[in-house]
Amino acid sequence: KTRRLLLFRLDELPVMTRGRGVILQKYRDGGLSDARCFSGGAGLTWRQGSRLRTLTELGDWISKRGNAGRLAPKGFPRHNRFR
Repeated sequence: KTRRLLLFRLDELPVMTRGRGVILQKYRDGGLSDARCFSGGAGLTWRQGSRLRTLTELGDWISKRGNAGRLAPKGFPRHNRFR
């Protein structure tokens, strides 16, 4: 597991015809664990045990679609899912 996080604008995601694919993030090892759409103003939220964590300082992880991303922030779930 690479534990990389990449945030990009939804308008960078093209609408493809059926059966076609689009690269969300580049990987050397592993693959995509989870994906989520969210409002940038509200921040990125995930559940950690019984707590609800919110990351509002998103600048380090915002990049262009298809990049590798950066290491996930401290406190991000080890199973790499937003549940």
